[in-house]
Amino acid sequence: MPTNSTVWMALVGTAACVLPIPTALRADPLTCNLAHYKPLPGLVAAVAGDALTITWDGDNRQELRLRLTISGGTPTIQELAIRRQGAAWITLASHVTPEFRVVSGLRRITNQQLDPLAGIGVKITQEVIDREKWEAFWDAPLNIPGGESAHNDTTPPQRGVLNQPGLPRKPEEIKRATAVYHAQTCEVATNGARIEVSFPGVQLGVFDGRLQYTVYKGTNLIRQEVIAKTAETSVAYKYDAGIKGLEIQPPARIAWRDLGNLWQDYRFGAGPNAAPVTVKTSNRLLAAEVSGGSIAAFPPPHNFFWARETDYNLGYNWYRKDSASSFSFGVRQAESEESVAEEARGSEDRRQNFALRSARPGTWQRMPVYFYASAEPASHAIDSALAFTRGDRFKAVPGYQVMATHFHMGLVRRARQAGGLDARVADLEVLKAAGITIVAPIDGGGGFVAVPAGLPPGVDDPKWFHWSRDLGAPLNGVIVGEGSEEGGNGRGGGRAGSSGPAADPFKGQADYYETARRQSDRNFVVMANTEILRGDVSRTLGGHSDILVSHPVFWTQGRAESQPFVEENPKYGRVYHLGSVADMMEMTHRENMLIYMPHPRSKGSAGFPDAIKDTPHFLDANYRGIGFRWGMGLDGSEERLCDYRCLPLLDDMNNWVADKPTPPKFIQAISEVYQQGYGDDIYANNPVNYVKLDALPPPGEWSPIINAMSRGDYFVTSGEVLIPSYSVEGTRSHRTITAEVQWTFPLEFVEVVWGDGQRTDRQIIPATGLPAFGSHKFQIPFTADGKKWIRFAAWDSAGNGAMVQPIKLTNPSGGSTAAR
Repeated sequence: MPTNSTVWMALVGTAACVLPIPTALRADPLTCNLAHYKPLPGLVAAVAGDALTITWDGDNRQELRLRLTISGGTPTIQELAIRRQGAAWITLASHVTPEFRVVSGLRRITNQQLDPLAGIGVKITQEVIDREKWEAFWDAPLNIPGGESAHNDTTPPQRGVLNQPGLPRKPEEIKRATAVYHAQTCEVATNGARIEVSFPGVQLGVFDGRLQYTVYKGTNLIRQEVIAKTAETSVAYKYDAGIKGLEIQPPARIAWRDLGNLWQDYRFGAGPNAAPVTVKTSNRLLAAEVSGGSIAAFPPPHNFFWARETDYNLGYNWYRKDSASSFSFGVRQAESEESVAEEARGSEDRRQNFALRSARPGTWQRMPVYFYASAEPASHAIDSALAFTRGDRFKAVPGYQVMATHFHMGLVRRARQAGGLDARVADLEVLKAAGITIVAPIDGGGGFVAVPAGLPPGVDDPKWFHWSRDLGAPLNGVIVGEGSEEGGNGRGGGRAGSSGPAADPFKGQADYYETARRQSDRNFVVMANTEILRGDVSRTLGGHSDILVSHPVFWTQGRAESQPFVEENPKYGRVYHLGSVADMMEMTHRENMLIYMPHPRSKGSAGFPDAIKDTPHFLDANYRGIGFRWGMGLDGSEERLCDYRCLPLLDDMNNWVADKPTPPKFIQAISEVYQQGYGDDIYANNPVNYVKLDALPPPGEWSPIINAMSRGDYFVTSGEVLIPSYSVEGTRSHRTITAEVQWTFPLEFVEVVWGDGQRTDRQIIPATGLPAFGSHKFQIPFTADGKKWIRFAAWDSAGNGAMVQPIKLTNPSGGSTAAR
């Protein structure tokens, strides 16, 4: 099989023999539709001759000029120039063209999804497959041959299913392409304080669509993207983007910070590159420095990435010396995980866990790259671009603590590997460095499962695996659980009377709680939560469940007829033996615990929580809601993070409980990462919860966190958009939402979402007229008539966002006030 470099060498053709770029390229006649363009002070577009020129006010008293033409059907940046106020124009790039590459494969549904669906009695039809396959996690469409089973056979069915082919994958499933342009016209539109320029006529492999440039008044930011759709029915894909044809002059260089945060550069002293050179940069940023200034390239910080079990940096930038006189650079998505030895993030080979983006047929997929133009050296351009993610650090907000949850880090094991329970744990240090003040692993703390006689360790109920086992997978695999030594945590198993967890099912929990206590500090708290997914109680709860604890609680799953629900243990104090879901819910009330389903409608929770929506435990106030993590089904057409899976479910749940005494259901940000280390891309891959707490609780006393989350006193964010204050006020049918919103990337819209118990509706308030790096107090009046619950969210132009928790409108005929 050819290497990636060989394939791209064939695609770029005779890159090493590209002739020097002439000082002027002949442009095609240009016809632009300006019907939707409106000139604004500091934001102007005009067509003169064969060029469209956009001039706009940037940041720091700078002005920018982008001159676009069409040459041989290819949209071309004839000039990108910048000047300080009152100074002469400096040309940063001339006669450069967009470069987009795509690699697509076949999306498959996985056994990880089919097993729980079959377990709740869903008949596996083609309709079910076509609906559920887009939320696959343990799929790797570019892994050739990729026929081996992985992660307890959670990969796609090896024998295939209905119209879905089996494994191994075939090389002909993969299609590689570079964009081909057939542009003849352009469309120019004013959208608030931005101008959008579109060039129809782009072919990019299985996609057809347009090229678009967007510039924003008040910032030096430029967005270049292909917006395209496919008619094919099972497309998963990745893309690379950038610009090519920049001139190599004596000062020209590529510059970046490496994973140790040290400055590096390349000055084009070697020969031309046969293929793009991958660069592992800090913060996903690479800059081209030229005479008079520089241009930084970077991807959207979050929706560029599908969910993985590691944050390991795979290199998201590239450059290529095309000839002695020109070069290219941009952003890239990797094609696979690297080897276990290279990544050094645990012992499991995760190359079968690389799901890519999904492209549902007929949806407009957006494939953007951002550029930041500067009249300063590369370091300035990079630091200015980095400001859009606040330095890849979650901003401290008075009255709030930043909480990240659902890490499979194996805390006790990692501490022992580092030297003992007091040793510095890299996983915690990299999270703390990102501005996170509360970290909640889900390694253990409860749920030891006694395996029934006759079943192998790790398998508690074969009915939940009959789909994959009927397809030939052996019933002898141990369930992988990175943290199973930390108290069983419902992921592993054992038999009573054996050595290990069954001999003392509480020792692992005690070690886990003690390690969390020792790893905490005055400004940093480790909260020892657990995820359960094995055992009768876990299965009846439905899918996977995160148990959030207010203090150390000792418990097991499984209770003999004569065994008490709760008893005093001479070593551990009060301990619980759970024989049913009713026992679980009673324990949560006695011990102030909450339950969230971490990755609903995906993975081992496919079909959930829909299958339990009418159960007493789901309707219990302590069953608080679901997890929020984009990328377990990342679609390039999503306007909001997790727009297909998480957000509609949040609204569905609140309609389910709208007419019941159950409080509204909430959503919490989660990760899905196992081991982490220095140099990992933490910020891009981990959403957070801003929990309303003035101060952190002492180690081991997490009840203030639980109480705030139980009330809904927190908001979820990707980091760029913040909602420090929010309230719903008014009487009778006349209400007003007041929300303070802060953002970095230009804001796209804010929205009010509500439901009547059956349907969901929303009001979208455009915010494209607001500048980058802004704040605004939104006051949105609405009528409460016909609305039983309501929520508020804000989303920026890069797909980043924040949302508060829903509230019920309990008395539309009277009055109510809610503030957070």
